[in-house]
Amino acid sequence: MDSELLKRGFAPRPLTDAQRSALDTDGFIVLEEVISPDWLSELRHAFDEIFDSEGDRAGEEVSQMEGVRRLADLVNKGSVFDAVYLQPELLTAVYHVLQRPFKLHSLNGHDPLPSNGLQVLHADWGQPAEPGGPYHVVNSLWMLDDFTLANGASRCVPGSHLKPGRIGDLVTDRLADHPDQVHLTGRAGSVAVFNGSLWHSSYVNLSGAPRRTLHCAFIAREHPQQTNQREYLRPETAQRLSPLARYILDVPP
Repeated sequence: MDSELLKRGFAPRPLTDAQRSALDTDGFIVLEEVISPDWLSELRHAFDEIFDSEGDRAGEEVSQMEGVRRLADLVNKGSVFDAVYLQPELLTAVYHVLQRPFKLHSLNGHDPLPSNGLQVLHADWGQPAEPGGPYHVVNSLWMLDDFTLANGASRCVPGSHLKPGRIGDLVTDRLADHPDQVHLTGRAGSVAVFNGSLWHSSYVNLSGAPRRTLHCAFIAREHPQQTNQREYLRPETAQRLSPLARYILDVPP
């Protein structure tokens, strides 16, 4: 474990043998009941309130997508999000995959509208030269609503983080269903954690039911962040940050 994390008060939550094996072999795990009912209600309210207030500008700090309610830079948009990037099981899983110091990459929101949301299969970072790493990115999906096949639960291809070569050279039609894909279904309050080299994508929302999610991604500390927290940090955010939070966000004291 990163000694700097421990020095700032982080208490790791040991993963089970099955969880460690799944991260290594399949490239993902789903943690259940991470978000308490009260916190879940607060996160849903904040998601909708931010999107309504930002309107056409929502998500512009990182990217916008047609047919998807996108949010970005959530670190600076309410204390309700503070515990997301500090969640102990999540950080323990991130270190297990990366095996070296890391920091927050970005904290964004995603909600596909009816009949929208399908993405090409992709990886957040390409495959390493050798199976088993080193890896560079770990992402997580915070399920603010039930993730079902009907509302477009994200898909992934188990074990694809171990495949050598570029996905574009191995998959002809990345919008099509992959024969080995599975969907990351789960009850609201669950969190899926996956290796950033795993092939994955959002899926089409056929039911029209909401599928609000938070994308909380981490990156090895030697790389730049998707959302530069030093650049975006607001004074009101800085005032409430613990030493541990400052380290995870990579902002100076």
